[in-house]
Amino acid sequence: MTRARKALIDLSSTSYYHLIARCVRRAFLCGEDKYTGKNFDHRRTWLVERVKLLSSVFAIEIAAYAIMSNHYHLVVKVNRQQALSWSDNEVISRWYKLYKGSPIIDKQRNGGTLSDAEQLLVLELIEKWRARLYDISWFMKNLNEFIAKEANKEDNCTGKYWEGRYKSQALLDETALLSCMAYVDLNPIRADMANNIEDSDFTSIQERIKHLQKIKEKAKNTNQDNDAAYQIKQPKSLKRFGKREHENTIPFSLIDYLELVDWTGRHVHPKKKGFIPKNVPDILISLKIEEATWLDRVQNYGTHYGNFAGSKTVLRSHAAKNDVSWYKGVG
Repeated sequence: MTRARKALIDLSSTSYYHLIARCVRRAFLCGEDKYTGKNFDHRRTWLVERVKLLSSVFAIEIAAYAIMSNHYHLVVKVNRQQALSWSDNEVISRWYKLYKGSPIIDKQRNGGTLSDAEQLLVLELIEKWRARLYDISWFMKNLNEFIAKEANKEDNCTGKYWEGRYKSQALLDETALLSCMAYVDLNPIRADMANNIEDSDFTSIQERIKHLQKIKEKAKNTNQDNDAAYQIKQPKSLKRFGKREHENTIPFSLIDYLELVDWTGRHVHPKKKGFIPKNVPDILISLKIEEATWLDRVQNYGTHYGNFAGSKTVLRSHAAKNDVSWYKGVG
């Protein structure tokens, strides 16, 4: 059953969401179309660049992404408190980076004198824009409309480009966040498009690894401590990993996460050969998740959960909060 968007995005329950959008056409969103022989890999760059631009304007941070041949995945965090802390001028400045704005705001910015009624209207507009700048629906609308227009222009056609409205999934606890991020980062490996996470093109984990390699090389050349250097310098366009005591970070060590995803990828790759370490990753031990449970969760993530992901206890609690008797994933 389709749920109203306002019932799916509940910032009082969680600030983390998994978002998916799928192309409606036989022609691929990106990649190579076997029917026409055309290659659309450059559209992956469009998506990554647009996502990062929007994240720099909206109070919405990117935790993970994967750009596939006919769909894409994002894991985002809505930073509502950041948006509420912006000054009125910053809200206006951010809004004008993406939209035309308003004549009355232009009048104010140009030093014009405003009547009392106009001043009230300005304040109303600013608060409306502020709310939209931490609204996932506005974020996704801008992203999908931009890509659709560019693709239609390139294909010299008009019409619907996306399958429908984007799909969202609330990530209600740390385990849900961790397993969803791993699921997203491992998409190319599960699809047999890559053999390892380093070669998983247009994914957040590949971006993190490449950045780590650059920092380690720089630290090596300057005799710095590798781990210390990287903890300071993670990719600016992605939400940082840290620890629970570090404010506003993903509450896990980056190195532990990379090891976990690599270990998981060696199990889920359909043709993977070679050594699989016997030691269970530290994150699973700290979260008290059994190896088999974790692998089942990641391999079957797409079918295990619906619009909400989390432990059975959390899912039951959230369902009760929304006067719903059952959520997919409770069992």
